[in-house]
Amino acid sequence: MLRAIDRDRYRVIPIGITRDGVFVLEDDDPDKFALDADRLPEVVDNGTRVVWPEGGADRVLRVRRADGGVDELGRLDVVLPILHGLHGEDGTVQGFFDTLGIPYAGGGVLDSALCMDKHFMKIVLAAAGVPVSPWVTVTRSRWESDPEGVRADAAALGEPSFVKPARAGSSVGVSKVHVASELDAALALAFAEDDKVLIESAIVGREVEVAVLEGRNGSGARASLPGEIVLTTREFYDFEGKYLGGSGADVVCPADLTEAEIAAIQELGIRAFDAVDGRGLARVDFFLAADGLYVNELNTMPGFTPISMFPKCWIASGMTYPELITELIDTALERAA
Repeated sequence: MLRAIDRDRYRVIPIGITRDGVFVLEDDDPDKFALDADRLPEVVDNGTRVVWPEGGADRVLRVRRADGGVDELGRLDVVLPILHGLHGEDGTVQGFFDTLGIPYAGGGVLDSALCMDKHFMKIVLAAAGVPVSPWVTVTRSRWESDPEGVRADAAALGEPSFVKPARAGSSVGVSKVHVASELDAALALAFAEDDKVLIESAIVGREVEVAVLEGRNGSGARASLPGEIVLTTREFYDFEGKYLGGSGADVVCPADLTEAEIAAIQELGIRAFDAVDGRGLARVDFFLAADGLYVNELNTMPGFTPISMFPKCWIASGMTYPELITELIDTALERAA
């Protein structure tokens, strides 16, 4: 879901994208897109077509109605792209808005693309001296041509391990491999989502996360108080636990940490954000192990649901939800200026 903000008239214009890539004018009704385990929400084609500004001096947002008539919705000031996954977090829509000269909140093309691809994200973080879990990247072609070599590489990482698509999110296609006999099925699940897959050593430790915001007026990025994912009955923080309120995982913020641990997490979160040339915002996920901190991943457009860690961390740090959204919008407008 995109939200085009017309600040001159204080209007929020919801824009949906269908599975076929059609931009439609949506209803300003949050309940319509409530997360339900029995029926996940979906943007459907209602016959409208959002007509984006043509670039240059044109900043007017228009909609073509189902009957063919065109209405002007007002001057477009900024877009808040609340989009996950491919075409939302991978830099694609960000490049689209850059081409049109439309300001938008959140990550840019580079940091979005880097963080969407876990293989390149790890390479960049490791090059910047940010600790990451040991891993091997496997392409579909290599798995098909050299399965024994892949199994040997996986064995060298130890057990248990995690298998995940390189360019998917929300824990889709992720498996925990306890013994070697589970590897083939885990790879099949991951390859159903992407033709490039990571096998990672499982880090034993607490799962902590910190929310990062881009600095304002030339200042550096800043980090919130950390939160923690406390697993009770789940093996890992999967899609159901993240978005559907499933039992077995609790989101706790602020986390029960020492002042030294909080400072270390905030410092490393900002280092990771800077390493990927972060813009706007990110949620940085860590493992706090006995031998130190490891960055698991960065999300350049993290969840904003009532149970999501990113807003919870900033609320725990003294910011209200409306102030957080305002901060993202004002940062985007300041960058554009």
